[in-house]
Amino acid sequence: MEAGFCVACLEEALQRYGAPEIFNTDQGSQFTSEAFTGVLQAHDVRISMDGRGRALDNIFEERLWRTVKYEEVYIKGYGKVPELLIGLIAYFEFYNGRRLHQSLGYATPDQVCLTGQGGGACIVDKYPKTAA
Repeated sequence: MEAGFCVACLEEALQRYGAPEIFNTDQGSQFTSEAFTGVLQAHDVRISMDGRGRALDNIFEERLWRTVKYEEVYIKGYGKVPELLIGLIAYFEFYNGRRLHQSLGYATPDQVCLTGQGGGACIVDKYPKTAA
């Protein structure tokens, strides 16, 4: 995979929003490349990477993108990037503001964020539920 697109996105994000304290990715070749890690190091950003073969390290993001693909992208079959961008903006407005999430107690992400109640999702091997 090419690192150029990811490096350009990273540089734009750093310019717009400033440097975070830490940046986490998986171990894809675009993220382990010297070009990508060099940008982070130049901005004094600590680099964090998920463990090799550790699907549960980013399970929430993986599940989100699976949902986006099956509920939006594959159904609509966008032919052009501008159409895709408009479609994704509309989908994420729906996903965050109107789509009820079982893992959030059938609330929307916006409701959970505004009320500060948190969600019900649990990464079993990292954060086991404890007896009360």
